[in-house]
Amino acid sequence: MSIKSFFLPDLGEGLPDAEIVSWFVKVGDVVKLDEPLVSMETAKAVVDVPSPFSGRVTKLYGKSGDVMDTGAPICDIEIDANLPQRAEAQDTGHHHAPKPSKPAPAAAAPAAAAAPAATQTVEIREDAGTVVGAMTASNEVKQEQALSVGGVKAVPAVRAMAKKLNVDLGRVRGSGPDGAISMADVKAAAANPASAFVPATPIVSAPVPTAAPTVAVSSAPGPATGFDRAPVSSAGKPVRTTPPTVTAKGQPEPLRGVRRNMARIMAEAHAQVVPTTLCDDADINAWIAGQDITVRLIRAIVLACKAEPALNAWFDMANQTRTLHNRVDVGIAVDTDEGLFVPALRNADMLDARAIRESVNRLRTQVADRSIAPSELSGYTISLSNFGMFAGRYATPVIVPPCVAIVAAGRGRHQVVPVMGGIETHKIIPISLTFDHRAATGGEAARFLKVLLDDLARAQ
Repeated sequence: MSIKSFFLPDLGEGLPDAEIVSWFVKVGDVVKLDEPLVSMETAKAVVDVPSPFSGRVTKLYGKSGDVMDTGAPICDIEIDANLPQRAEAQDTGHHHAPKPSKPAPAAAAPAAAAAPAATQTVEIREDAGTVVGAMTASNEVKQEQALSVGGVKAVPAVRAMAKKLNVDLGRVRGSGPDGAISMADVKAAAANPASAFVPATPIVSAPVPTAAPTVAVSSAPGPATGFDRAPVSSAGKPVRTTPPTVTAKGQPEPLRGVRRNMARIMAEAHAQVVPTTLCDDADINAWIAGQDITVRLIRAIVLACKAEPALNAWFDMANQTRTLHNRVDVGIAVDTDEGLFVPALRNADMLDARAIRESVNRLRTQVADRSIAPSELSGYTISLSNFGMFAGRYATPVIVPPCVAIVAAGRGRHQVVPVMGGIETHKIIPISLTFDHRAATGGEAARFLKVLLDDLARAQ
């Protein structure tokens, strides 16, 4: 019998690592080909990784909560020849090999060294994202299946959320098909445990003590911890941190999932981009009632991109290339408790106002319940940050390569403006345009901003 190591595959779009949510097996268990082996969380999604072999598990290299590098071994399996095995030449979509060592730099062949970078840009656009089952190399987005583990039926993303909210899935009443537990069930259980939990089955021989819950509730406030946190935030959403009875302040907290990836991307962007910001105010005094600010912003961006395509572009410094796009895919910055997501609103230049609003709502809903496909979180050609819905006037938002521009809208205000014959009070929206000065000139950016402001000034 031979023992093979399973190396963590790339779970989508070249992410460098993933966090173990839970193992479906333990050492000594027999696992069959393509059965769920481990649930992993990346910055993009939570996915069940299937076993590439059939046999007995001899070693697990990590435990729940550990961050594993892509290409690192995660388990060893003793191959059982009597069970189904995949042929060596059969494509599974997995990359069952350790992470390759970085080759020594070749000073004599700069053109050859630049070739992989150009290839990678194309692969990002065509990436199939993270799917459940054997990860096939296609663009088809597959739906997560609710697996029954320990008598609890739920998809991986729901299990991950339950773990983070400290919700026992075994006591949650599922509202989905065949009793499957949904994301809404978990959040309801975290916000109002009494109404969402299924009463535990009484055991005559060993009654459940009542002292523990009483102590937990009474020990939350008080001078001993100085920590009193409600189970829901001011927005009515479950607080995604430690329970109120646990003091977490003053202790280092490792970055996980989305926040870890956000820190990495922002650091790389800061090191690569040469940002310059132009600021101005959009006078929207002429707007008729019922205007959708987000829709109007996206429409104005589309028109500005058509007038100055230099800002609706990608820039590749390594290859000294610029790609101007005919389509306009707007990356919409979405703030969550888990970190920043930027889903792509595809073909914004072909959508009317109603379609834009429906698409934005869909993307925000999918981000909130972590059901968004990884392929929807990349490939946008320009970005929009509507931070003004919270606070702030002007900003210098970060451009994430290969994009070269991001539009930011601040908090609207009323302002006295001079008009012919006197002064008036107008509604103003502050606009900030940050662009990569390596790829666009100041004149191109200024003309882009003027078209955007002119369209926002229109009545409808």
